Amino acid sequence: MDATWPNDARDLRAVRDDVAQRLLLAGIADAEVDADLLIGHVLGLGRGEVQARMVLGGGLGEADAAALESLVARRAAREPLQHLTGRAAFRSLELEVGPGVFVPRPETEQVAQHAIDALRAVADPEPRAVDLGTGTGAIALAMATEVPHARVWAVEKSPAAFRWARANVRRIGAANLELVFGDLADALTQLDGTVSVVISNPPYIPDDALPRDPEVRLHDPEAALYGGADGLDVVRDVSRTGHRLLRPGGLLVIEHGEQQSAAIGALLAADGWRAVAHHRDLTGRDRATTALR
Repeated sequence: MDATWPNDARDLRAVRDDVAQRLLLAGIADAEVDADLLIGHVLGLGRGEVQARMVLGGGLGEADAAALESLVARRAAREPLQHLTGRAAFRSLELEVGPGVFVPRPETEQVAQHAIDALRAVADPEPRAVDLGTGTGAIALAMATEVPHARVWAVEKSPAAFRWARANVRRIGAANLELVFGDLADALTQLDGTVSVVISNPPYIPDDALPRDPEVRLHDPEAALYGGADGLDVVRDVSRTGHRLLRPGGLLVIEHGEQQSAAIGALLAADGWRAVAHHRDLTGRDRATTALR
């Protein structure tokens, strides 16, 4: 795309198709979606509004074209889309994201559903839930907003990630959510034995494994990715903390890599968990394990 064109009537569809082609050549699978979202970010429009403007024959001015060119070049270099727009969608939420925090993934939305369903099923008028290693606050905010009668605690020890979580909690305004700065290994002892649901999307990549996607490998914080030699160091902490926090019959939900189900199942069984079950994501890959206290 020649962003120096001073033509205020440049065809928006031609711009979008050009951007999508560049992103596709850069190896980005959802190139058309990213093209729409980048254009929408520049123009202050949602994706549907961008598509409507293309149908109506809208144009792109010189200043907007220059701003778009800068963003497209960065996206083609595999900088995460969410870092460029400052936003990430998660279930019904729009979260603020950026450098220093793990960008929430679509597959985690389905993992969160296990916790939300369990929380809704609790007979207590004010059931308690805990998100260990909350990052942006995505899972905790989903629980707090979708189960508004629940009380939710979210724990995070990374100062950078905590700042993003705090910004999201303040902006979304979940009064039933308490954000706690601290290590999940020894967090929230005052809640021991009273919690109905504990969920975590911990770092689970083995230290010697490299994520395939450059967006993850180069831009997500290492502390949110790597979990020791076998990837399960933090999972072990989650198991112990969850066992301490949950009341009898309470549910533990852990997100993990597709090849880790057996190892995590054995770990949880050794820690005294019951009814260990594995769950696949929409692509058919093992993505989560649940267990009962």
